[in-house]
Amino acid sequence: MDTNDQYGGHHRTPARAPLGRTPARAPLGRTPRRARLVVAASAAALALSAGLATPLSPAPSQAHAADDDGKKVLTVAVAQSVDSLSPFLAVRLLSTSIHRLTYEYLTNYDPEDNSVVPGFATKWESSPDKLTWTYTIRSDSKWSDGEQATAEDAAWTFNTMMTDPGAATANGSFVSNFEKVTAPSPTQLVIELKKPQATMTALDVPIVPKHVWEKVDDYSKFNNDKDFPVVGNGPFVLTDYKPDSYVRLKANKDFWRGAPKFDELVFRYYKDQDAAVSALRKGEVSFVAGSPSLTPAQAASLKGEKNIHVNDAPGRRFYALATNPGARAKNGETMGDGHPSLLDQRVRNALFKAVDREAVIDKVFQGHAVEGAGYIPPRFSQYFWKPSPGQELTYDPDEAGRMLDQAGLKKNADGRRIGKDGKPITYRVLCHATDPNDKAIGQYLQEWWGELGIGVTLNCLDNVTDPWLAGEYDLAFDGWSVNPDPDFVLSIHTCAALPATPEETGATDNFICDKTYDELYARQLAEYDPDKRAAIVKRMESRLYDLGYMNVMAYPNAVEAYRTDQIESITTMPAKAGNIYGQDGYWSWWSAVPADSGDSSGGSSSTGVVVGIVAGVVVLAGAGAFFALRRRATADERE
Repeated sequence: MDTNDQYGGHHRTPARAPLGRTPARAPLGRTPRRARLVVAASAAALALSAGLATPLSPAPSQAHAADDDGKKVLTVAVAQSVDSLSPFLAVRLLSTSIHRLTYEYLTNYDPEDNSVVPGFATKWESSPDKLTWTYTIRSDSKWSDGEQATAEDAAWTFNTMMTDPGAATANGSFVSNFEKVTAPSPTQLVIELKKPQATMTALDVPIVPKHVWEKVDDYSKFNNDKDFPVVGNGPFVLTDYKPDSYVRLKANKDFWRGAPKFDELVFRYYKDQDAAVSALRKGEVSFVAGSPSLTPAQAASLKGEKNIHVNDAPGRRFYALATNPGARAKNGETMGDGHPSLLDQRVRNALFKAVDREAVIDKVFQGHAVEGAGYIPPRFSQYFWKPSPGQELTYDPDEAGRMLDQAGLKKNADGRRIGKDGKPITYRVLCHATDPNDKAIGQYLQEWWGELGIGVTLNCLDNVTDPWLAGEYDLAFDGWSVNPDPDFVLSIHTCAALPATPEETGATDNFICDKTYDELYARQLAEYDPDKRAAIVKRMESRLYDLGYMNVMAYPNAVEAYRTDQIESITTMPAKAGNIYGQDGYWSWWSAVPADSGDSSGGSSSTGVVVGIVAGVVVLAGAGAFFALRRRATADERE
């Protein structure tokens, strides 16, 4: 995740994944939901921070390629806060991106074409029955405290996730089929499976140092945000973090693949996206990704400006409207207050037949997106799916009205649809206050569904996580970043992803639980033949489409901008027409070359563009405590 994203981001991206990637999150000792809601409500609103501001140095500073000490620093403006710095807990795209930079994974994805390449493991092989996988662990990787990184670290990481529910929070789905994990030698890792698992070369799990993490008492609560520098073996070392201020990383000069060209990388949070764009113009930041993309107006305003380049490429995200399917836990207890009419598939499909996807693309995204259908963007062509002509829920308001009539939702004398309780229907639509697309499309929904006789109330919040977690919504804007291997983003709709009880948190994106879908999920996970597996995945997408719980409206482009006077070159992923922020790996920030370095050896985008890497600062105004301990991220918060 690495799933977006309060969009999923999963770099499991997954993930973010959010929206990473994961089995049911049912860690021990969870804080009751109501208590979490009270804590979240007490936090101050996110505040704008323009420049590398700290309590002792609040004034904005200009982001040059080098600071006063001669260090080459990259500053990236982001629209998302950190949920946790623990690889066992983090699901938001920003957080999992940081973990991509600070910890190695067994394998990585080639920035050229998304194919699997070595990471912490240099090679791998399976037994004839595909139930035993042996990985050769590189001998040239060291932890940043000088200790050798070995297979024992990987074995300990996986075993901890297999035995501790708290450690399984973010990525547990990857190990739920593991029978046994051992490290016969420092360079050999052996994983034994219960049954074949097709994701064994795409285990998007950060490997952590055993000698550091085995001292942790409670993985469900430890956020890895107190002792710095954080011990890692990735291209960057996490050196400082202040919950209401910033995240700072420095280049790992001993990284086995080679040290980054920039000395420091900082991620800075902007609640106001226009302010972030303004900061780019002033040179206060080098790169702006948006939330998660720049709006068409913002992109248009930047094009042609001196020393600024706009990167507009096919993205790895989908943008959807999700219905509350009757939120419930594994134990059968219901939760939340979703409108009961949405339990009827005819009603859900009628609503989506009254959504004009072409208008969404033309009017809202203004061409910077592709019309949506299936769950996986066309960028991943092997898994991309489109409904057949007879299956497609085409825009047809008249037919939508007839479907609502058939479902028993008749109009009264005032033209309002009446529910089974005799009351006019008004749906609450949960949206992100920081995402202008949510608000714009929400206004269209008020018009389109208003013509059907249904009211719409937009509930636009800075924090959509808590009501989503509690099932307190009727519909919600949703979106995830999809990995080259789609397993994680598929897993979040299985019954296994539901919370164990209403008081606990699951990995589910939207409380979907369907036996047919689950059977298909198990089949794709065990299928090693790429074409056969892709065919099963497409059947899963078809099933999701027919159920009507998720209406994928668009596949937005990755629209981002950077200063060409601060960065000499940077790698996009994929190399031809790819994105820079939120990659499946660390390629962009690791490869970036400062504009004044005279070094052109770094990766360059296929368009010859120079991209600014942003020194990251995440700022939350006013609140002194870090409240995002284990909040379930919605699609925009997951990688």
